[in-house]
Amino acid sequence: MKTQGNKTFLILIGVLLIGLTLDLFVGSVYIPMMEVLEILRGGPAANPGWETIVLAFRVPKAATAVLAGSGLAISGLLMQTIFRNPLAGPFVLGISSGASLGVALLILAGNMFGIAITLTVFGSWTTVMAAIAGSTLVLLLIVMMSVSITDGMTLLIIGLMVGSLSGALVSVLQYFSEAQEIQSFLIWTFGNLGGVHGSELVILLITVLIGLVWCWWFSKPLNAFLLGESYARSLGVNIKRTRLLVIIITSILAGGITAFCGPLAFIGIAIPHLARIVFKTANHRVLIPGCILLGAIVMVACDLVSQIPGSSRTLPINAITSLIGAPAVIAILIKDRNLSKSFTR
Repeated sequence: MKTQGNKTFLILIGVLLIGLTLDLFVGSVYIPMMEVLEILRGGPAANPGWETIVLAFRVPKAATAVLAGSGLAISGLLMQTIFRNPLAGPFVLGISSGASLGVALLILAGNMFGIAITLTVFGSWTTVMAAIAGSTLVLLLIVMMSVSITDGMTLLIIGLMVGSLSGALVSVLQYFSEAQEIQSFLIWTFGNLGGVHGSELVILLITVLIGLVWCWWFSKPLNAFLLGESYARSLGVNIKRTRLLVIIITSILAGGITAFCGPLAFIGIAIPHLARIVFKTANHRVLIPGCILLGAIVMVACDLVSQIPGSSRTLPINAITSLIGAPAVIAILIKDRNLSKSFTR
């Protein structure tokens, strides 16, 4: 069984490398394969513009896809484990909605209150800071509630209600905004893997690595949660502290990725189930690296699908993740009608 698992990991690593290679070769601008390889080796390019496209756009975009896919998949795994809910995802606590509200206030509220807000003051960091501020406020609200609420399902429902409230406020802002502001906000909601560069990519990398390392470090308490809070408590797991840490880590991962890439749907819900099917286990020591690889593979695949050959346009990445993720979740529900059993296999 262990040998079979190792073979599966090797296959997934190979698939990821192939996907990353294709992601560097495929784009709206045709660049010969040998030229791409020469640029990656640090050699001179036949066309100076090709070097800029590969190093300043395609490489960061591929790296962002890996980080976003891995982080969202782990966030979904954490939520499904801590709430023992097969349809829980990284955004059920309203973190994504809080980030959207922050961006909506930045883009849409200026017209409502007569304040001229431009996105060029701090460049792309303006939107990122607004999204982080919104997700942080929701995080603080959920953390304060988690201190006094012991029932996980109640906390989950409160998170959903907070998300609905944030969505309602966004709708109100859209109603009072001009078409140009609404279009700018709508474009942000489409998601974007190609807008993360330089220091932004470094911060995203650090954010995701913190979440992944913590998740691996706490894999034993997470395994205990699969059998219920009473069993976990009997093994010495501090239920309240562990749940609080899971909420914080999930919020950091989901909030950070949403801030830099926009809302990316269904990856967090679908990938943990896909990992359980592929590895046929509920052990987090296996599922965590499995989710990391599968999340990265699926997100890179979504990025490839979003490319329109011969055109400078790309399809919205959020639409692609939904088109792939929604059928995957439906197929999982049809195949395994009692998903709760898969948590303790």
